[in-house]
Amino acid sequence: MLNCAVIMGRLVADPELRTTASGISVTSFTVAVERSFVRQGEERQADFIDVVAWRQTAEFVSRYFRKGSMIAVQGAIQTRKYEDRNGNKRTAVEIVADNVSFCGSKSESGTSGGNARYEEPARPQNQSAAPAYASGSTGDFGDIQDDDELPF
Repeated sequence: MLNCAVIMGRLVADPELRTTASGISVTSFTVAVERSFVRQGEERQADFIDVVAWRQTAEFVSRYFRKGSMIAVQGAIQTRKYEDRNGNKRTAVEIVADNVSFCGSKSESGTSGGNARYEEPARPQNQSAAPAYASGSTGDFGDIQDDDELPF
């Protein structure tokens, strides 16, 4: 069986971190995902996908993402049945997030003005330039004049 969902879009509201009675962190949020197909003369449509994140993923989302932030979510689709206040039976379809990632620039993510800040790790600088293989000529290579069997 395979149950894998990957979406990228914008948060429609600030995520709120809650805690279960047993002390587990959880947050639920909605991601607006634009459809790739647009009919001529119409506006681009969007789907609003409900997502649930647990434990460290929930804490990460509630700390670094705000309304309008671009977010990428990878997880599994889950359905659950419940009864609403009027006694009607309902089914909720949502993605249970396994991984959540930043998608936009720092200014788009909404974290630049907050107390939490995400910075990419520093990349090591090259100490010497890489050799330019493309600048070599065919004269740099010669035929191997060896009749012995190759060792592989």
